[in-house]
Amino acid sequence: MSRRSEILAEMGLSPIWRVRSSPGSAPAEKMESAVGWTELKQAVPACKACSLHQSRTQTVFGVGDENADWLLVGEAPGAEEDRLGDPFVGQAGKLLDNMLAAIGLSRRENVYIANVLKCRPPGNRNPEPDEVAKCTPFLRVQIDLIRPKLIVAMGRFAAQTLLNTDATIASLRGRVHAYAGVPLIVTYHPAYLLRNLPDKSKAWADLVFATKTMASLS
Repeated sequence: MSRRSEILAEMGLSPIWRVRSSPGSAPAEKMESAVGWTELKQAVPACKACSLHQSRTQTVFGVGDENADWLLVGEAPGAEEDRLGDPFVGQAGKLLDNMLAAIGLSRRENVYIANVLKCRPPGNRNPEPDEVAKCTPFLRVQIDLIRPKLIVAMGRFAAQTLLNTDATIASLRGRVHAYAGVPLIVTYHPAYLLRNLPDKSKAWADLVFATKTMASLS
């Protein structure tokens, strides 16, 4: 079973099979085709694996370039994201857009933004372990489809989920980690920065570090 097939099994989805032949080949071989964006975008809003589907307005899938080199991963949708269906559209989103612009990036070009959870926890509470476990397979497929050169984990839940650790943000910053072989850098969540303005300088240092890391990968 392929890695993505294992992920799909966790999501309760069956692999999609296609018949594909090449010119001059023997009879067409039955080959497994990993689920694509279309199937994933249908699966996420249909998900009822945890109780969050009962309180959501809509799921928040992700936004950006589906072939991006940069993948930014946050925690979960907030009230505005739940209402509009896009990640990072409130004040934290404006801050994130400004941070991206400062290093010459945009959420629509060579950047993809997603969250660990696709549904908003009521009252913006912290995600529960069961919710993270049920929703993470969707993120894993997104990462597999995008194949980014660099992942930036924003906030404790994103970092701890992707790195399978309970370490603090402070202890994870300033180093290049890896998720499934993809370099990963940890920084603060923009919503945290709105509440802790002095740490903006640390987040800027993280972005500079990420830019240098990306340059070294080219």
